[in-house]
Amino acid sequence: MFKTVLFPIDKSPESRQAAETVAQLVKTFNSRLVILSIVERPQAAEASGGVMSSPEAIAELLQSAKSLFSQEGIRAETLEEESAKPPAFAICDVAEEINADLIVMGCRGLGLTEEGASDSVTNRVINLSPCPVLIVP
Repeated sequence: MFKTVLFPIDKSPESRQAAETVAQLVKTFNSRLVILSIVERPQAAEASGGVMSSPEAIAELLQSAKSLFSQEGIRAETLEEESAKPPAFAICDVAEEINADLIVMGCRGLGLTEEGASDSVTNRVINLSPCPVLIVP
């Protein structure tokens, strides 16, 4: 059912919490797992707060996530994408490129206000995604 699962990550606790759900899904459906992190170019980093603009930090994050899944007996591929686009657009572009059947993301809870709901990466991915999106609270 879910041949390829895309798991976009950042350093948030929500990404770590979603990892357990991803592991269960990948094991259940014997899926290919692709872990993605976005390196934002300077102009995009300024617009989004610049949290994930260091390539070194992203490489370390991806290696850590890959090790975590390896401990669960799951082989994971990692992708580091540099993008001038906002993260949601880059995530959806990668999902399309790899023919993802599912995107799994953690939710930051920004949807508690009208402003947060429209500006969140999660909400944008839901609206732009070429495949189903599973949001882990």
